[in-house]
Amino acid sequence: MRAVFWKELADYFGSWRFVILFGIILLAALYATYTAAQTIVTNVQETPTEFVFLRLFTTSGGGLPSFIWFLSFFGPLIGIIFGFDAINEERSQGTLSRIVSQPLFRDAIINGKFLAGLAAIGIMLASILLIISGFGLRMIGVVPGGEEIARLLIFFIVSLVYMGFWLALGILFSVLFRRTTTSAFAAIAIWIVFALFISMIAGVVADRVAPVSDQSEMEEVLRNREVYENIMRISPTTLFEEATTTILNPSTRTLRSLVTRSEVTGMISGPLALGQSLRLVWPHLTALVALIVICFSISYVNFMRQEIRAG
Repeated sequence: MRAVFWKELADYFGSWRFVILFGIILLAALYATYTAAQTIVTNVQETPTEFVFLRLFTTSGGGLPSFIWFLSFFGPLIGIIFGFDAINEERSQGTLSRIVSQPLFRDAIINGKFLAGLAAIGIMLASILLIISGFGLRMIGVVPGGEEIARLLIFFIVSLVYMGFWLALGILFSVLFRRTTTSAFAAIAIWIVFALFISMIAGVVADRVAPVSDQSEMEEVLRNREVYENIMRISPTTLFEEATTTILNPSTRTLRSLVTRSEVTGMISGPLALGQSLRLVWPHLTALVALIVICFSISYVNFMRQEIRAG
């Protein structure tokens, strides 16, 4: 598996695909950070002075969304592009049969490919975070504290898990479909549903399960919103956005968009501690890891059972 891992990792870093993706994400991240830093500096008198550095990743400005939004949008594409042709391209080129004919366990192939893709994504993500952190540090002139650095590390882990799910999904379709175009379209179709259409689906289902009108009571409105948010959390994109926003914004005390007056009164004022923020997002991280395990397990079992012929 070590040989497959290093070979795949070298292929990733030596391909134009990696360079182009890295350039696109870096440019988008730098511009988002630049506009966020300008907004922070302009409104420094009107905003709290705590956790200023973390606001580089959550603040939107200049008509552009935040860095979290860019990562939630481009992250799935990176994972899919790295994984959609991991197996079927080897099969179509006839190299897969030659690989398995070597003294090499078959599971080492798919394990090495997945780990190499995850490592390439991790190196890319870490490099981008370090670059934009240095760029933002120079612009706002605020040095991050120990808790801010810890939150950034957790943000990196959550982002890597999120992109790892899309990598596992791409590898799954690469195993199930023999044509690379089919596996790419299938993965992109699921991404479009989860990123764009899930809100419409959740709205329709919520209105059916808990209909509301202008005369509805507060309990009915809360029930409708609860159904909507629960359906939205089927999407990995929603899980990622909620988890990262909670980690990078310590003032977030609940993941519910609507709360009653008594609940607001019972909330503790001030930012949450890191441990409390982790309690809020732990189910989200667990769900993302479970999705990775499910997708990779299905692809693993199918790959081990498939017949591989020469030619």
